[in-house]
Amino acid sequence: MQRADIDWGVKNMTIRITAIQQSNSLPALAGMILMPVLLSCGVMASPSSANESARAEVVGIVAQIQRADYEGDRAALKRLHEQLAPFAKNQKFESRVLYWQGFALWRRAINGFNDKADATELQGDLQTALDEFDEATRIDRAFVDARVGALSCIGLLAYSVRHEDIPSPKTTELRARIRALWKELEAEAPDNPRFLWVEGPIFWNIPPQQGGGQPKAIETYEKGLKLIRTQKAVAGSSLDPSWGAPELLMSLAWSKLNQTTPEISAAEQNADSALNLVPYWHYVRDILLPQIREAKRKTELENANSPHFY
Repeated sequence: MQRADIDWGVKNMTIRITAIQQSNSLPALAGMILMPVLLSCGVMASPSSANESARAEVVGIVAQIQRADYEGDRAALKRLHEQLAPFAKNQKFESRVLYWQGFALWRRAINGFNDKADATELQGDLQTALDEFDEATRIDRAFVDARVGALSCIGLLAYSVRHEDIPSPKTTELRARIRALWKELEAEAPDNPRFLWVEGPIFWNIPPQQGGGQPKAIETYEKGLKLIRTQKAVAGSSLDPSWGAPELLMSLAWSKLNQTTPEISAAEQNADSALNLVPYWHYVRDILLPQIREAKRKTELENANSPHFY
């Protein structure tokens, strides 16, 4: 503050005090004296208010990310990932912002596989998501869900790279990390429903003689669904992930359809249940459910044309 400003402030307050004294208004004088104190307190409280305001804004962006994921809006997922970037500098919730940034690109890649997007683009999204999950873990080692996201990203990267070059050293490196992280999460978070959702595809692709197989994958999804239905609801203002029920139902529907002996009715029931939770889920509504109903139609047609013996 300049000297002239100080002089003017003192002069102005002197004039007001004189006027108040003349009016014998002690309450007015007290109010004027307290005003700078109250203003000072407001300034001191502003960082907390700013944090709450920032948190509310992040919660809003996270809700948009989850909706964009279900809607298959890959452009929105990229845009919302970028919108979160400034909040990653806030140490109050840095790890959670990084998680949701990673989540946005992870799901952008998953939707990209369904849309047959360019492999290089998918790998770029997955690698960036993996880096963000890893950084969230570095900041908060106890934040298990960041490692769950990382495990899925590594698996999808290995899948994508394998299709380009099976004997690639990159594939070997990724598989080694999958095994290590999977073992770590099985020990630390065996009842995390989101881990069980990510673990299901691993079991699906492992032969039964090695502890995997289709029944084991389905059992894992069913366990995750049972667990998530018994967990307490997460407060709307929380940045901790609580998603999982729709995804587990979707995976059960896909598994029941694609297992060696399909269970079409069970697949349809699980897909319908997922849509009851998320009516705007593009993949289930526009891709998976039509596949199930087509399989159902073919089965009914085959049964109608098969000979019947009485």
